[in-house]
Amino acid sequence: MGRKVLVTGLSGLIGSILRSKLVSHYEVSALNRSAVDQIPTTQADIADENAIRSAFNGIDTVVHLAAKAGGQHPWPDLHSTNIVGTYNVLKVAQESGCRRFVFASSGATVAGYESIEPYKSIINGQYANVSDDYVRLDHTHPVWPLGIYGSTKVWGEAICRNFADSSEMTVFCVRIGYVNREDKPLKTRDWATWCSQRDVVNVLMACVTLKEPPKFTTFFVTSNNKWGYRDLTHAFDTVGFKPLDAAENFRESI
Repeated sequence: MGRKVLVTGLSGLIGSILRSKLVSHYEVSALNRSAVDQIPTTQADIADENAIRSAFNGIDTVVHLAAKAGGQHPWPDLHSTNIVGTYNVLKVAQESGCRRFVFASSGATVAGYESIEPYKSIINGQYANVSDDYVRLDHTHPVWPLGIYGSTKVWGEAICRNFADSSEMTVFCVRIGYVNREDKPLKTRDWATWCSQRDVVNVLMACVTLKEPPKFTTFFVTSNNKWGYRDLTHAFDTVGFKPLDAAENFRESI
């Protein structure tokens, strides 16, 4: 069996679909509020630093998926999980000698651009207003978060950078697009931001398996969407990510 990999939030949507790939290659454990069937689980709230410490014994790689996602959560919940919890997971990972950290960030870190053209027209399906040579957003564009949730993910990326710079850990910040249980686009905005379950699992596996990881990197991940405004080039250049799915494949069925 390969390296020891700890996943926070393994019982969530992305964690559940990542699990089957990970367990085939690595010794997987979970840091989770609830027990995960057939996986060694430390049941704890990541906002409690002391309670989570034992989960990191002997861990080489952490995949940090646990988060309060979306704009429906009140600030105390976002603060506890996305701010305090992320800091605690990074801190204990560093102190425990973890060598690699994969942070599930979000496209919400730049979704504020959707209030201006051409991105506003793209997410509203007004494609006739969009020129062929419009600029897609990449990792070099300034962040422009949407809402408090997006702001917590910006902070998460910043604190990840701090830990990468001040420790031996290598850190990936993966700005994941819209992943859903139905595994298909459901509304107009999804034609731009949708990411299939298969594509998100493949890129996270690539982050875990990459033989010579960069010290720190940030990149976008969606499926190969015709109207995707987030540039996937850096994901390919860094971990070789090639999306296998595309939102447009569902146009006729929706």
